[in-house]
Amino acid sequence: MAAEGKCIILSAPSGAGKTTIVRHLIQEFASLTFSVSATTRPPRGHEVNGHDYFFISIDEFKKEISRGGFVEWEEVYPGQFYGTLNREIEHIWAKGKNVIFDVDVVGGLRLKEYFGDKALSVFVSPPNEQALRQRLERRGTDSPEKIEMRLKKAAKEMKYADSFDTVLINSDLSSALTHAETLVRDFLQK
Repeated sequence: MAAEGKCIILSAPSGAGKTTIVRHLIQEFASLTFSVSATTRPPRGHEVNGHDYFFISIDEFKKEISRGGFVEWEEVYPGQFYGTLNREIEHIWAKGKNVIFDVDVVGGLRLKEYFGDKALSVFVSPPNEQALRQRLERRGTDSPEKIEMRLKKAAKEMKYADSFDTVLINSDLSSALTHAETLVRDFLQK
């Protein structure tokens, strides 16, 4: 795949606020288009196939892997695969747009490695574990057991923060959004 545009990669532990920041950036920058990831997990709440994710079966996902259809992919939780489809990126660049990703930490690192200087990788960090726990609980989409699993995973993911181009601490949403806008504007103007 020839790199024709730029990429903004936002990664974070689940509940750190990356999706809220990504949605804001898409509203602020007309040149950004969201890269819809593929996943084998079931939809949450009001998620829509083709808009929030491409919800596909494990068999379909594995066929796409064997065809080389992903820029990156991983099994985030047992039986739950996530990945970035080559055709999604090509489709966005064909429209003359830049891509914005909302991906987990490992996916973000893989995307940065793949796209190199064409990408800005941002690690969105919660201010602390307690704030992250509160956000996951308020979200109301996960069982207490699932929240504990996410917190354990978050502790591991936080160790990779320094591997990203920059760390954005989301302790105050308004400040985080303003900082994110500055980061993206500066990168796109390079």
